[in-house]
Amino acid sequence: LKLGLHRMAKNYYFPGWHQPTTLFELMVNLDKWKSLPATAKAQVEAVCGDNVRHGLAEGEAKQYAALKELQSEGVEFRRWPSEILDALKTAWTAVVKEESRADADFRRVWQSLSAFREDYAIWSELSSPY
Repeated sequence: LKLGLHRMAKNYYFPGWHQPTTLFELMVNLDKWKSLPATAKAQVEAVCGDNVRHGLAEGEAKQYAALKELQSEGVEFRRWPSEILDALKTAWTAVVKEESRADADFRRVWQSLSAFREDYAIWSELSSPY
């Protein structure tokens, strides 16, 4: 809303296929992390955990107010057609294959994320549509 995009674009498409979730991350050099005392590690972990919990709770709580405001500004909510979502997935799959061949770190991270998403799908499917 602060950027004013709703004044230029009156269609808001869902789902946000490009970002199905918000990620919170902190990257620390592993050698530096290992050199920290246990109390400092515990403090960093506590602050990061609190940031994730607060960010998720606040983000969820603010969504409906932002959507209501967008509606009041004349923005229409639309779902991406399945053909477009399928095409986006196909294109992304091609990118993933290419990047995985070219970059071992990308491949390792993608395999880990894919395994998590596959496991998480069990919960997601059981929870749906609620």
